[in-house]
Formats: sequence, structure tokens, C-alpha cells
Amino acid sequence: MKQLTSNPFYKFVLFPIGQILAFILGAGITLSVLVILLAYIFRGSVTNLDLVERTLVILPKVLIDGITIGFVYATIALGYTMVYGVLEFINFSHSEIFMVGGVVGVELLRYLEAQGALASMNQYVVIALAILLGMFIAGSLAVTVERVAYKPLRNAPRLVPLISAIGMSFFLQDAVRLILGLTTGEFNVILPKFGTFDEFQTFNVPGVAAPVQLQNKTILLIGVTIVMLVGLNYLVNGTKIGKAIRAVAQDRPTASLMGINVNFIISITFLIGGALGGAAGVLFALKVTRLDPFVGFFPGLKAFTAAVLGGIGNLTGALLGGLVLGLLESFGASYLGVFTQGAFGAEYKDIFAFAILIAILIFRPSGLLGQTVGQKA
Repeated sequence: MKQLTSNPFYKFVLFPIGQILAFILGAGITLSVLVILLAYIFRGSVTNLDLVERTLVILPKVLIDGITIGFVYATIALGYTMVYGVLEFINFSHSEIFMVGGVVGVELLRYLEAQGALASMNQYVVIALAILLGMFIAGSLAVTVERVAYKPLRNAPRLVPLISAIGMSFFLQDAVRLILGLTTGEFNVILPKFGTFDEFQTFNVPGVAAPVQLQNKTILLIGVTIVMLVGLNYLVNGTKIGKAIRAVAQDRPTASLMGINVNFIISITFLIGGALGGAAGVLFALKVTRLDPFVGFFPGLKAFTAAVLGGIGNLTGALLGGLVLGLLESFGASYLGVFTQGAFGAEYKDIFAFAILIAILIFRPSGLLGQTVGQKA
């Protein structure tokens, strides 16, 4: 067993993928059992509808939608939690960095479409280029924001950089709106249709009566996100840069005395967090197909909620929090209308997510997997 756990492939690939599967199964099974029990309890109260049958019919789609958006939230949340782990403050402009990455990726696709090259290029090459460009621009922007808005305030009281982060968030929103207005004259950025991402793949799952259908873009989103999460796990836990990030998160003055360039490591942390946010922005655009300068606010807020839910400053906690929040949102959006006969709809789904957050903060302020800041990476 000791030989297995020390194996790099197990440590940096199999183990994190196993964690992801465990989180998905744990949260998915728990919520599924809960909603099925509620369906049995209230079975006779809903007329003209078999509540249990309806619950079971839409359950696979609910789980898929929850996992998909949960991965997006987890990827954004990692940017929040990495910065907090190193600097112990919340980078509220991260939601706008996520938005910038998505807008840049979509604009690249629109440019290729205008040049007539989009239809002739391989769809996976195109989306890879969009993700890489979104990561590069968003990561560079995150480093610039740190140098301009946060570095001069590093030794100031914690409230001061927090206010600066909020100001930078509003600045980036209006800056993107201005740039779009001057260059395209449009407020919304719409993803062009290309490839087969909107088509469905059908899978027969044992024990499920109806076949499960997955859109190609959903499979792509989940696959790319898992690769990024595994890559981040390796970077943080298996490289010298990762060791330096963890050392700076543990004790900045001591890390500096040991020869670590603290300013460089902080910039690298912002670069990694921003790049992840940019990639999440492109994947989010692929899912929703329409972006605007203010689209980052709610996903960013929910990703911050996911980071707090899992344990702010804890990378594994950010992953768990994102998946749990995504599943809660999906279950709330899908079953509220069913259980209330349409009295409440999907627009009330956030009540569950934030009610859970309040409960976590009351009964476990450090989050589901929270630890002391000195132990977080």
C-alpha cells in the first residue's frame, strides 16, 4: 500500500480523479435519496401527477446538469481559494477575470467565423485555441491587477485591499463594456454555432429505464475541467513552484528568509488562478452561448460561495464546494416547480444554495473541509 501511495501516477492522477468521483457520488447520492424520499412523502398531495415517477424520470438530467455547472463553479472557486491561501484576502475581481476570459475566447471564435475559417477548422482545435487564449489573457490580467491594485496595499489593513478588489471589479466590468462598444458596438457577445457540440450522445445506464443523453459540449466541459483540476493538483503538490506556493501560504516572512521570491510566487499564484478563471469563462460561454460585461457577477458570487462552503483556502474544499453547490442549484431548479405544482420555479433555486451556505457558516465556519490557514495551500 505504501508503495502504491508513493507512486507519482497514483498520487497525482488516480487519487485526485478518485476524489472527484467520490465527491460526485457522495453529493449526488445524498441529494437523490433525499428528493426521492420527499417524493414518496408528498406523493398524494400533487394531483394529476405521479410525483415519484416524475422525480425518477428527470433525475439523470438533473444530476448531469448539476455536475456540469458544479465543475465550472469549482474551477472559478480555485482562483478565489488560491489567492486567499497565499494573501488571506478575497479577490472579488476574479469574477470579472473569468468574464474577460470568456469574452476573449468567444471573440476569437467570432473572428475566425468572420474570416471564413471557423467552418473548415477542426472543432476541437478551435475550442482549444479559444481556451488557451482565454487562459493567457485572463492570467495576464490577473497578474496586472495584482501589481496595480493589490501589491501597493499588501501591508495595509485587510479591509483596504478588499475595497480595492471591489473597485477593480466594477472597473473591469465598465472597461469591457467600453471596449465592446467601441470595437463591435454590441453589448452581448454571442457564441457562433460550429461543430457538433450541440448534438447529443446516448448512453444506456443499467438500472435506468430511459437512455441518458449527454450533449457533446457537456462531455467536453467535464473532460477539460477534470484535466485542469488534475494538472493543478500536480502543479501545487508535485513541483518546486507548488512547494514554494505552499511555503508562502504557510509563512511569508520565513519563506522569504529561505530564499523564495515571495513577489514572484504571488504573481504566479494570480497567474494560475486567473488562467483557470479564463478557461472556465470559455467553457461557460460554450454552455450558455451568450456573454455580456456583467455575466461574471453571479457565477463569481456562486464560486465564492463554493469556496467558502468547501473551506476557503483549501483546494480540495473548493472542488467539493463547487460540485455540491452545482448539484444543489440543479436540484432546486428542477424540483421546486414539481413539488410546488408550479408555485415556485427555477428562479428560486439560489435560495437553497445560500441557505446551505448560511447553515455552514453558523455550524462550521471553516467550511466542509476547512483547516487553519497555515495548513491550507
